[in-house]
Amino acid sequence: MLIIGSGRIVTRDEAAPWYPEGAVAIDGQVIRELGPTADLRAKYPEAEFVDVHGGIIMPGLINAHTHIYSGLARGLSIRGHDPRTFYQVLDGMWWNIDRHLDLEGTRASAYATILECIRNGVTTIFDHHASYREITGSLFAIRDAARELGIRACLCYEVSERDGMKKCDEAIEENANFARWAAAENDDMIKAMFGGHALFTISDATFDRMAKANDGLTGFHIHVCEGSTDRLDSWNRYNTRPIDRLKNHGILGPKTILGHCIELTDDELDVIAGTDTMCVTNPESNMGNAVGVAPVLKMFRKGILVGLGTDAYTHDMLESLKVELIIQRHNAGLPNVGWAESTGMLFRNNAAMCARYLSRPVGVLKPGALADIAVFDYKPFTPFDHTNIDGHMIFGFQGRMCTHTVINGRLLMKDRKLTACDEAALHQRILEASERLWRELNP
Repeated sequence: MLIIGSGRIVTRDEAAPWYPEGAVAIDGQVIRELGPTADLRAKYPEAEFVDVHGGIIMPGLINAHTHIYSGLARGLSIRGHDPRTFYQVLDGMWWNIDRHLDLEGTRASAYATILECIRNGVTTIFDHHASYREITGSLFAIRDAARELGIRACLCYEVSERDGMKKCDEAIEENANFARWAAAENDDMIKAMFGGHALFTISDATFDRMAKANDGLTGFHIHVCEGSTDRLDSWNRYNTRPIDRLKNHGILGPKTILGHCIELTDDELDVIAGTDTMCVTNPESNMGNAVGVAPVLKMFRKGILVGLGTDAYTHDMLESLKVELIIQRHNAGLPNVGWAESTGMLFRNNAAMCARYLSRPVGVLKPGALADIAVFDYKPFTPFDHTNIDGHMIFGFQGRMCTHTVINGRLLMKDRKLTACDEAALHQRILEASERLWRELNP
């Protein structure tokens, strides 16, 4: 057993939301009990005890949409790349990178992303991968890195016709092979979705092949109306709306995630709500690409389950939370909106999205939940308890304040030191892969 204690516990459990001093007792992969530290240490004297010295013990954070394939891009400048449109951002930067990613580059990207997640208290990721240089085996390479480092992950591959039909078919097959593996494995640590890029890169015929290959194994994870191109393409080529295209091809449903969802009409949001399809907003990425703001407030009013992601712009979910709040207020022109929606996405909805894939709860500290825990070194200057924790999160917390990370009962970071890997060796491997990639992008 493992006890994480001598801290203040924020559980996100309405039945018992707050322990001003306490500990979490972990038995294998799940939480057994919460209570005062002294009581749990006396009850389980054989357990390993980790003293967090007054830190904030809380559920591990969840990133509902990210991209491992961008893991080697930090600081990268591609010669001649000066985008004026969102399409130019995609084609000149991100598609350019993934066209140069081989399996080793994918592994290095996975290591870089997962290490950053663990350091920021992120315990679950929904990833949307692309590596059009070497597709086959890429999801399994990410799986192996996730298993090695210990993160919980739901993975898919980005189907697209942008590099021709041979590559598109290979991407469909990679999704199908991985989804079949994940269904047979039935492991809460690694799950599968069936990925697709933006609608303007996928024909109706390809959507049909995707649905057939998936054959009901899992939900889809697809970019939708991140900019205006999806809407224009759907009208010009198919005389229909983007969301109707997805519905007509069996893509929507309660296990499907639609990423971004900026350029959507009220009627399309009604279709999403009516099919119980999930959405994810990525505020910093959308702002950086100058594509607009997702209508999150309207999504909430319509009863859509909408979560919070980063699109790999950051691995700090608390940073994404702060930006989501202020961009919704800026967009609405009102300083009193967005609080409940922004915090609700990160601390409630992301966990609800996981519940559609996992057999046990995450995002909550209570007996029987999976033992995913983050501890933050935060010493407030003002009154602090469960009634104002979200205000402290938004105005006081940062991901780098995380001192301990537990995933599935494993202590992966202790006192800011990673425990499950040789960090120096991995850093060198990542650096070598990034240097090789950068040389190819700037010959």
